[in-house]
Amino acid sequence: MSYQVLARKWRPRSFREMVGQTHVLKALINALDSQRLHHAYLFTGTRGVGKTTIARIIAKCLNCETGISSTPCGTCSVCREIDEGRFVDLIEVDAASRTKVEDTRELLDNVQYSPSRGRFKVYLIDEVHMLSTSSFNALLKTLEEPPPHVKFLLATTDPQKLPVTVLSRCLQFSLKNMPPERVVEHLNHVLGAENIPFEDDALWLLGRAADGSMRDAMSLTDQAIAFGEGKVLAADVRSMLGTLDHGQVYGVLHALIEGDARGLIEAVRQLAEQGPDWSGVLAEMLNVLHRVAIAQALPDAVDNGQGDRERVLQLAQALPAEDVQFYYQMGLIGRRDLPLAPDPRSGFEMVLLRMLAFRPAGEGDAPKVALKPLGISQAKADPQVTPVADAAPAASPTIASAAPQAPAGPSQPAVPSQPEPPAVEPPAAPAVVAPAATPAVAQAPTVTPPWEEMPAEVEPAAPAPVVSEAPAPAPEPVVAASVPQPPVAVQPQPEPAAELPVPELAEVPVIDTSDLNPPDSDDEPPPGDYDYVSMDVDNLDYDFADALGGDQPQAEPEPEPAAMPATGLAAEWLELFPKLGLSGMTGSIAANCTLIAAEGDKWLLHLDPGHSALFNATQQRRLNDALNAYHGREMQLNIELIKPEQETPAQAAARKRANRQREAEASIQNDPLVQQMISQFAASVRAGSIEPVDNVELPRTTS
Repeated sequence: MSYQVLARKWRPRSFREMVGQTHVLKALINALDSQRLHHAYLFTGTRGVGKTTIARIIAKCLNCETGISSTPCGTCSVCREIDEGRFVDLIEVDAASRTKVEDTRELLDNVQYSPSRGRFKVYLIDEVHMLSTSSFNALLKTLEEPPPHVKFLLATTDPQKLPVTVLSRCLQFSLKNMPPERVVEHLNHVLGAENIPFEDDALWLLGRAADGSMRDAMSLTDQAIAFGEGKVLAADVRSMLGTLDHGQVYGVLHALIEGDARGLIEAVRQLAEQGPDWSGVLAEMLNVLHRVAIAQALPDAVDNGQGDRERVLQLAQALPAEDVQFYYQMGLIGRRDLPLAPDPRSGFEMVLLRMLAFRPAGEGDAPKVALKPLGISQAKADPQVTPVADAAPAASPTIASAAPQAPAGPSQPAVPSQPEPPAVEPPAAPAVVAPAATPAVAQAPTVTPPWEEMPAEVEPAAPAPVVSEAPAPAPEPVVAASVPQPPVAVQPQPEPAAELPVPELAEVPVIDTSDLNPPDSDDEPPPGDYDYVSMDVDNLDYDFADALGGDQPQAEPEPEPAAMPATGLAAEWLELFPKLGLSGMTGSIAANCTLIAAEGDKWLLHLDPGHSALFNATQQRRLNDALNAYHGREMQLNIELIKPEQETPAQAAARKRANRQREAEASIQNDPLVQQMISQFAASVRAGSIEPVDNVELPRTTS
């Protein structure tokens, strides 16, 4: 007699021999015992989970000579013929090979005839989803109302491809995948009955390789028996499947725990000798880390299915929980990115080295060597800190003195020196830092124009600019404007520099550029580079990106309302401003000024300090030239950086725009047609869609 494979030899012949699928068996057994039989059953599930087997058992239960029950005798002629596949009233159809509608019609022509021997004529259609649309349509009527002696048993691995009309005519049972524990249990029983020596580790390897299919597990067991010369050993199964030895995975993890890069590379070299699938190696590492995480949360839940329970518990005690989660996440990301690596081995090595380089470090594992300095200027990174404060080394490990130096005294502030990585020791005494309320000297003397993006650094020994004093209405940070000059980079000094004078907060710089900016000097583009257009106080709309000549747009912020309305000289300035014909930066500066004093030809303006970045000596000269041209005589103009108390032209324009916007919104909201549409059709006015229209007659519209 020829050899019969284990998958066929050990195919269940009754419901009690079935492995798993309890949720399906319970419903079928109760239906058979109570004679509540449906005419069509649909079994779905992946390959090798028992769809055809259950269908054949149902055919035996329906046609057994002892009667309809859930326990066929298995000895009568009907049961034997069904087991041997030669029962005439069990018509097994392979839908994958009979997809045409002609095949389905031929099948249905015989439905009306009574069974030859059995009680029912059973049609077992396997892979029913392979039928064509025409075949399904031809089957629908018979499937819905078959003759009393006909039962349909349908099986498929892809129920999504079945029409809804077919699904609604069947009782559907979804079979589950076999877990590895259930597969190992069944293989243990089969090999014990076959008297074949085996190892538990080998069965677990086969159970995981079967991937939920009992038939695949039986087929792999047949292959393992042939490979191992009648024995099922773990080493032979591992070699046959090409799986990884767990001992090598633990070697890699131990090298990670110890931070041993040499041992890590050696473990990878040993793995490479076996030519493994590097993605599979990462998957095995993730499986081990998953079990370690379970052992840390619930040690009793760790099984010994792979014979490594003790190793898992040891790793759970040696690895902190945060390290386990970090390695697991890093492995997941590395496995995703592995196809992008030049070759799989180098990608695997980089994942391990990344785990080693970025693993969480405790207090005892802090880096022994100072990190390389980033080379970022402190004045650029934090412009609110004074140069004196910047000189203090603070607690940063990247800024430290290379050799012992005298601590900075109260009258001798420290000066930043070139950082050197080897030193980590902090200075003996902290440097004296200027009070927080005192504005930085580095911010007062020079205002860098927006188009010159350079580090705002000032030489410590540079003298402060000559400014005059004037009372300030509020303690806001004030920046003095001067002729734009290239900023001077701070040079490292071997000795502390002299203490810089810090101006008091109450001192307000007053700009007098007659000496700082001679008439012949012009550090900025000539006035011809800007487009001068006539300005209207009611519509100040500047394009600062075009005015600055840069690629990055800079939006002009909406001015805040003035503290008091414009009266006297301030009101005269509101009337005079649109007549000067200014635009660009000069127009923006003039729009945010107010006239404070006018003694003959000497005029004094107050400029909002928030616009000091646009102000310099050239802009003041252009504004002075515009006044000279308007009045026809030489005038002397001074500008102080003080927030105006009365309304400026920009604030007046913003107020009028806001009033027009409110009037436009009120006009739309009060419109009778708009109110009618809101009340009758639940309409709504879209926010931000209303814009005021001046001096233009438009037809009335709604939104």
